[in-house]
Amino acid sequence: MAILEKIRKRTTVLILIIGLALFAFVISGVFTSTGFGGEKIGSTVAEINGDEISIDEFRQNLEIATRNAPPSSSTMQTVNQVWEQQVRSSILEQQFEDLGVDIEQDQIINFLRTSGYAQSPEFQNQSGVFDENMFRDAVASWKATNPLRYDSWLQTEKAIIQMAKEQTYFNLVKAGVGATLKEGEMDYKLANDKMDIKYVRIPFTSIPDSSIVVSKSDISAYIQAHKEDFKQEKARDIQFVYFEEKPSAEDEKAVEDEIAKLMDDTIEYNAQNDQNDTLRGFRNTKNITDFLDRNSDVKFDTIYRAKKELPSNFADTLMTLKVGELFGPYRDGDFFKVSKMVNRKPNGSVKASHILIQYEGAERANPDVKRTKEEAEKKAKELLRDAKKKDAVFVELARDNSDGPSAPNGGDLGYFQEGRMVPEFNDFAFENSVGTIGMVETDFGFHVIKIDDKEDVVQIATLAREIQPSEETSNGLFTDATKFEMESTSSEKSFSDLAKENNYVVRPVNKIKAMDENLPGLGAQRSIVQWAFKGDSEIGDIKRFDINGGYAVVQLTAKYEEGLMSADEASATVLPKIRKERKAAQILEANKGKTMEDLAKDNNVAVSTASALAVKSPTIPGAGSEPKVVGRAFTMKEGDTSGLIEGNSGIFMITLTKKTEAPKLDNYSTYANALKTTNAARVNTEVYNALKERAEIEDKRATFF
Repeated sequence: MAILEKIRKRTTVLILIIGLALFAFVISGVFTSTGFGGEKIGSTVAEINGDEISIDEFRQNLEIATRNAPPSSSTMQTVNQVWEQQVRSSILEQQFEDLGVDIEQDQIINFLRTSGYAQSPEFQNQSGVFDENMFRDAVASWKATNPLRYDSWLQTEKAIIQMAKEQTYFNLVKAGVGATLKEGEMDYKLANDKMDIKYVRIPFTSIPDSSIVVSKSDISAYIQAHKEDFKQEKARDIQFVYFEEKPSAEDEKAVEDEIAKLMDDTIEYNAQNDQNDTLRGFRNTKNITDFLDRNSDVKFDTIYRAKKELPSNFADTLMTLKVGELFGPYRDGDFFKVSKMVNRKPNGSVKASHILIQYEGAERANPDVKRTKEEAEKKAKELLRDAKKKDAVFVELARDNSDGPSAPNGGDLGYFQEGRMVPEFNDFAFENSVGTIGMVETDFGFHVIKIDDKEDVVQIATLAREIQPSEETSNGLFTDATKFEMESTSSEKSFSDLAKENNYVVRPVNKIKAMDENLPGLGAQRSIVQWAFKGDSEIGDIKRFDINGGYAVVQLTAKYEEGLMSADEASATVLPKIRKERKAAQILEANKGKTMEDLAKDNNVAVSTASALAVKSPTIPGAGSEPKVVGRAFTMKEGDTSGLIEGNSGIFMITLTKKTEAPKLDNYSTYANALKTTNAARVNTEVYNALKERAEIEDKRATFF
C-alpha cells in the first residue's frame, strides 16, 4: 500500500512525462550491495540533469565496449555508442531512483533461467536443470580465482538489472496505454469510410515566388515564433584541398616493366663462382610456390577454381590457357599481374541435386524420422522411378519428399569439387554424365541423385605486383601540399582562387558537429574536426593534415554556436514557408464568398473529382497528400460544400458528392486491440525520447576524444 501511495503522490510528474497512466513498482535487493555508479572523481565527461558522469567511469565503460566491438568499429563509433548508453542509463536511473523502482534477486535469477547461462552444464544439476545455488557458487569462485570472468559477470549483472528495471518501468507505462471499443470503431471508420468529392484547387504555384518580398527581419521574426524548429548545435564549416598519394604514370610503367622482366629467364654473374648463372623466370620455374614467395605480392593459390571464381574481366582468356601457358602482364585493380595455367581438371566441379530419405538410426537423422531402413530404401526406389519419368519435375519431388536440409531449394546442392561429398555420393557424381539420375546409399540414408551440370576447374598461379607511388612521387606530393599551405596562409588571394590557379579542387563540408568523425571525401578524420572546434581556431585559419593516402590542406570557413539559427542560416528553410503563408493569405483574401463555379472561373482552374478517399489514405490524384482536405470531407454530409481550405499544395473548396460508410461490425475489439498494440509498441521509444528531450545534458566528450 505504501508503494501505491508513493506513486499516487507523483501522478503529476508522470503525467508531464507521458501524458497518461501510472507507473512504478518497487523491488529491492540484488546480488551485490554496492551501487552501480563509480565514485565521481576527476574530470567529468557529461552532466545529466545535474548528475556528473566522470571521465574515469566513462573510460571504463569504453574499454569494455571496445573489447566487445566488431573489428571494423572505429574508436569514435564506440565512444558514441557508449555515450548513448550512458545517457539512456543515467536518465532512466534518475526516474527509477525518484520513483523507488528496484530489482530483487529472484528477478535476476528468473532472467538467468531463460538466458544462455541456463544452458551451460557448469550451472546445471544432475537432472540438467539450471541450479541457482551452483551459479552463486560459480560467481564466488570467479571472484576468488578468475578476476577477468568476475568483472565480465559484474558488467552482465549490471546490464541484466538495467534491462529488468526498464522492463518494469515501461511495462507499467504500457499498462496505462489502451484503446476503447469506440476508439477502435473510429479507427475502423477512418480507414474504411470512403468519400467522393468534387473540388477546385488554386495551387500556390499560381503566384510567382518573385512577387513575394521577404525581408531579413521577416525571417528573424519567423524564427522567433518557431524557436523549437530552429535550434542548432555547435557546428563548423570547412573547405579543403585533398592531395591524394597515388602512383604516377611513371610509377605504373615501372611496376609493369618489373613484372615483365620476371616472366623469362635472366643471366646473372656470380662473383663467387666467376661464372654466369641462369635465374629461372616465371615461365620456366620448377618451384612456383618458392618463386611467388620471393617475387610476388600474392602467394600461390593451390585451390582449383571454376570460371566464375576468376577475375571477371579476364576469366574467358584465363580459361582458354593451356597448361604452362602465360597471360599478361595485365592490370587488375591496383595490381599488374601475369597468370600461368598450372593444371586443369575437366569436369572437375559437379552441380547436383538430391532427395535424401533417412531412416531411424542413420547418421544425423531427424528425430522425427521413424521409418526403418527397409522402408526408407523402398521409398527411395519409388522416388527414383518417379524421377526418371519423362514428365518428372525433380525440384518438386525433392521439395515434397527429401529429409535433407536442401529440400526447400528443391534438393539443389550447388557446385562441389571432388572429395567434398561422402565417397559413395562423390563417386556417383563424378563417374556419371550430366542428366544421369540414380540412387546410392550412404551413412546418412538413401540418396536419389540428379547430375545437373559439370564444369572445368583450373589451378592458376599469379605473379602480382601492387602499383604503389614511388618515393619520388610521395616526396613531390608532400612538396606540393606544403607549398599550397604556405601560399594560402600568406597570400592575399582567397583559398579558392589560389586553388583554382593551381588546378586543385576545393571541396566544402558544412555543419560538422563536435563529435563527428567521418568527413565526405576524406573518411575518418577526427583530428581535423578537433582542430575546427579548438578555442583558438578562427574563421579563415588554414592547416595541413597528414592523412591516410595523402594530405589535406583545410580552411575553417564558418562557426555556428549553440542556440537559434541566424536569419542567414535559416533562410533556405524559412523562405518557402513564409512565401507559402503569404500566398495562402492572398488567395484566401481574393476569393472570399465565392461559389465553387466562380472560384474555378475566376482563377482559371478546372473543377475536378476524386473518388474513394479515406482519412487514413488522404491522397488526392493530381494534388498529392492533403490530410486537411480529406479530413474536412469526413466531417461533411453528402451535398455539403465547404468554405476555403488551406491545404499542402494550394487552397481548396470541396463538395462531398458521395459518402460510403463501411459496414458496421458487431464488435470492434480487433481494431481496439490493434490500436492498443500499436500504442504500446511506441511506449519505450517515445517515453525515453520525451525524457531525453526535456533533460539538461551537458556534453563534454569533445574535450577528451
